[in-house]
Amino acid sequence: MLASWYDQHGPAADVLNVGELPDPQPGPGEVRVRVNVSGVNPGDTKKRRGWHGSSMPYPRVVPHSDAAGVIDEIGEGVDPLRAGERVWVYGAQSYRPFGTAAQYTVVPDHQAVRLPDHLSDELGASLGIPGITAHRAVFADGPVDGRIILVHGVLGGVGSLAAQLARWGGATVIGTVRHGSDLDRVDPAVVSHAVALDSAHPATAIRSYAPEGVHRVVEVSLSANADLDNAVVALDAVVAAYGTHADRTELPFWPLLFNNVTLRLLGSDDFPTAAKRQAARDLTAAAAVGALTVDIGDRCPLEDIAKAHDRVDTGGRGRVLVTVPH
Repeated sequence: MLASWYDQHGPAADVLNVGELPDPQPGPGEVRVRVNVSGVNPGDTKKRRGWHGSSMPYPRVVPHSDAAGVIDEIGEGVDPLRAGERVWVYGAQSYRPFGTAAQYTVVPDHQAVRLPDHLSDELGASLGIPGITAHRAVFADGPVDGRIILVHGVLGGVGSLAAQLARWGGATVIGTVRHGSDLDRVDPAVVSHAVALDSAHPATAIRSYAPEGVHRVVEVSLSANADLDNAVVALDAVVAAYGTHADRTELPFWPLLFNNVTLRLLGSDDFPTAAKRQAARDLTAAAAVGALTVDIGDRCPLEDIAKAHDRVDTGGRGRVLVTVPH
């Protein structure tokens, strides 16, 4: 099969190879997926760079965890009717060496989720890491119907899906963007109120929309927003953080304590299996009724995978996808 891989850490152009590898075969409880589109996440490029001094987990890594394609082979114990099924894939390179940047990938049966026929491969390949992270941030502490959810970075990959899932779940969504010039990009059908963080008093603006405080915060940068979050949370609120800019993040501890705030830290590779499965069901259901859309940025062929990684590393707008030829 045609695939991309790296056997050492480094810049994309230096370490990503494209060539032929043996076709993988599914083992018991596994399926093989013929990949049409592979999604690129910041976590994929961080692994390739050896982020935080991490070592190579395997001698050779085929990157990427997310994809959309068709099941073409099944392993022992898998329902034979799954052969030929359109699916979206998550977690392919989570604690496994060979991900989705290839013509074929093998994953446990439950990590290949049926993709309804009316949904695109592009959307399917965008649901994995960002969608499951967003779902956990929004729903890990229970239903959100009637609640007020603050989503920071509401135009980002996780943030946009979190806002849509919260709205789908019956919440009122307040979203933040970094610059006032981005406000016109926010979808008012999803986000009831949008606030620019470079405005004079963002906390006052958020409080004007949530006088009693917000019930949950989906946090993209805890180090940048800890004081703002403290200023706008309700009693017993949850701050669910999936990112930070300072490794040793300072918190306004006592004010958060007096508000009985729960701080939830989200590392998507290690979410409970049951939580991932529920997220997959809910993401598919929401997408099927048109409640989820994804802003697609660059589409690169597998031969140009280094360009796709560079695009993610530089933080450009929209989801980056790699198309796989057959």
